[in-house]
Amino acid sequence: MPPTATTTATATATGHAPGSLITREGQIQWAGLLLGPGTPYEIDRQGLTGWEDLPDADSADADRPTGHGAWPGARYARPRRVGAQVWLLPEPGARGPEAAASALRTLRALRHAMALDDGEQWLAVRIGGETLAVRARIAQRVVPTDRHVLTQGVAKASVQWLATDPRRYAVAEQYATTGAPAPEAGLSWPLTWPLEWGEATSTGDVIAANDGSAPTQPVIAFRGPCTRPSVTDRVSGRRLRYLIDLAAEDELVVDTAAGTVTLNGTAARRHTAAPDSAPEELFAFPPGQCELAFRPESSEPGALMTVRWRSAEW
Repeated sequence: MPPTATTTATATATGHAPGSLITREGQIQWAGLLLGPGTPYEIDRQGLTGWEDLPDADSADADRPTGHGAWPGARYARPRRVGAQVWLLPEPGARGPEAAASALRTLRALRHAMALDDGEQWLAVRIGGETLAVRARIAQRVVPTDRHVLTQGVAKASVQWLATDPRRYAVAEQYATTGAPAPEAGLSWPLTWPLEWGEATSTGDVIAANDGSAPTQPVIAFRGPCTRPSVTDRVSGRRLRYLIDLAAEDELVVDTAAGTVTLNGTAARRHTAAPDSAPEELFAFPPGQCELAFRPESSEPGALMTVRWRSAEW
């Protein structure tokens, strides 16, 4: 029977796994900063915008030159914009200058978390008991410095995030591991009834389940010793195959979302893809269950394939 997936939480560069700080309904976690109920950053009653909306999409529809309508083409979602109105509140009981000092501490924390940066971080939101996350960057931060800030320590800030990948992911990452296929032990002589053929130590097959509504793209790692590692999605028929030999200490990592193939964490090896290998970016798990087959051309004990993914939602 193919191995089943295991779930784990993975920490980010900020030291926190996506959603790990969230304890209450309606809270938002961004770059180690917690916003929403129970924090100095209350979300305005308008809530979030763009979080549950379908993102805009670019269409490859082609108009029919001699008929009505168009031929339907592929559609690709555009980046997702998420916005919120956030109240910056002083510490409970603070008044006058103390409230202003408290507001300044709150504002400074907001500045550090919502600075201009090229890199993306996890933005996690809990709604209806479900926590989902996107990789995003700060697109806008507006904090008016009016009389309310100076006298009461209260400000209403507008923030906006831009997620270049519009899919929202489960915060728990799943993974599955299998060795290369191993033959059964076969019959033992002299024969005795009932016959025992033995069991294969590894089938080379794994099952990956995407419980969301959007396709998700996995990270696949091949570890030697094996030659020409490959993985095939039995449902779609797509295959990734690489014309490379891996020693026992070698690991070839395929990031299908980024479209990268890396040997031992440093050397690019996308050029080793076989002619019959699918483009890495097209190797995705649609909603539902995928059956993956690890089939290197040859292997020795210790050869492994590990698959990591998150269920994705639109």
